[in-house]
Amino acid sequence: MKKILLTCLLFISTYASTLNLSISSNPSRINPIISTDSVSAEIESWIFNGLFKYDKDGNIVVDLASSYRFIDNVTLEIKLKKNIKWHDGEKFTAQDVLYTYNLIQNPKIYTPLTSQYKKVKSVIIKDDYTVLINYKEAYFKALEIWMVSIVPKHIFENEKDIMTSKYNKEPIGTGPYKLKEFKLSSDVILEVNKEYFDKVPNIEQIRYKFVPDITTSFYMLKQGQLDLGSLTPIQVDRQLNKNFHESFNIYEKQSFAYSYLGFNLRNPKFKNKKIREAISLAINRQEIIDILYFGHAKVCNGPFLPGTFAFNDKVKISKQNLNKSKELLKSLGYDEKNPFEFEVITNANNPTRINLAEIIQHQLLQSGIKMKIRVMEWQAFLNTVVNPRKFETIILGWNLALMPDARSIWHSKSNINGGFNLVGYTNNKVDRLIEKGEVTIQREKLGEIYRELYKEIATDLPYLFLYIPNSITAVNKDIKNVTPSLVGITHNQEDWIKIKE
Repeated sequence: MKKILLTCLLFISTYASTLNLSISSNPSRINPIISTDSVSAEIESWIFNGLFKYDKDGNIVVDLASSYRFIDNVTLEIKLKKNIKWHDGEKFTAQDVLYTYNLIQNPKIYTPLTSQYKKVKSVIIKDDYTVLINYKEAYFKALEIWMVSIVPKHIFENEKDIMTSKYNKEPIGTGPYKLKEFKLSSDVILEVNKEYFDKVPNIEQIRYKFVPDITTSFYMLKQGQLDLGSLTPIQVDRQLNKNFHESFNIYEKQSFAYSYLGFNLRNPKFKNKKIREAISLAINRQEIIDILYFGHAKVCNGPFLPGTFAFNDKVKISKQNLNKSKELLKSLGYDEKNPFEFEVITNANNPTRINLAEIIQHQLLQSGIKMKIRVMEWQAFLNTVVNPRKFETIILGWNLALMPDARSIWHSKSNINGGFNLVGYTNNKVDRLIEKGEVTIQREKLGEIYRELYKEIATDLPYLFLYIPNSITAVNKDIKNVTPSLVGITHNQEDWIKIKE
């Protein structure tokens, strides 16, 4: 018996209790309804839950919800799990869901979430663990909007001003970790919630080390002071030694963003699709990836994330064809004596975009196209170029989502001041497909619509879709059970075990 007990104690002692990460800035408010920065969002993801979440393959699954059903196309019934407690021991109920919704709708609260709920007509509590949501019309994001983190009514209802509440620094959630320590310009420490309603994580503590300088963060990673960290392509290819590879596993996946060259389609120069096609055929996207990212990126040929229901894998990847490019230019009246010329503008605080412009400039010359480059400070770029639409072409990027919403960028009604249809794209077929998709709640039918949208936009060339960079993460080999997925490596963090050195 003593031998068995000793063996068990030795086994237990081989595990470490702290996962060491880093943050480069202070979280603004650890409140998922009003925070807007990425650091706050990351910390909130450990502390709060939504009614639904994505699984490792990007499918919607229940979280705080236990089940759901569409009574009809505009009525969603959600059943809640009954064994959930807030971190302070209070029960989670439907009252918290209604309170969160009302908070988002409150005109005194500044939140970027409000627009997502424009289609919601009402939220009704049927009982403590049943919520009925009525929509104004069938809505394709009827489930996705309830991935929003739910906040506790009993904590915030008596607060005079949510924006300045002390609970924005002392959050109470339902998640797998609780906030233990948070001071400005210092480490943020989370401790495991042993009463968590789902699987309790093996790692008892997460420590976010405050490291404002990214060079210092990289040094700390190499020294083993961090268990997990992002890497750049040049770091992977040029700055890692044998010791690093012996100590860390490297996981690489496509990121959730793409870069593009956008044409101002209001300008007569670019109204003819043939000229846009000639420019596209003159560009070698793979060469750009090899130069800028050492191969750690993927050619992008459309507006939606590869691997999702909206991606159309039948659309061919754009490849350089200088002969065809020159033929198209010649058919439009352009040659060595009368070359096609245009200007591209991008922002100065992004060196990668400047280098990208220079590579494209060199590639276009091979087809006889002359592209001038203008670089501007970010705010000046936004205020004098992007917002007033005073450009011929621009180099920018967009984030990609598991559930895309095409209206904001591609619908003609978004071609307005303040809208995100920056290039002035108008396509009646695209408009109709977007509108049809917005009232389609069956995912299979929605996928058919969005794949058709993908094809139509990709072949119409309002942008030159260029590349999707890879996300590269190094993870300490002492951490076991790490499995990569479409949504990232932390999807199963509760299963991680950290072995002591």
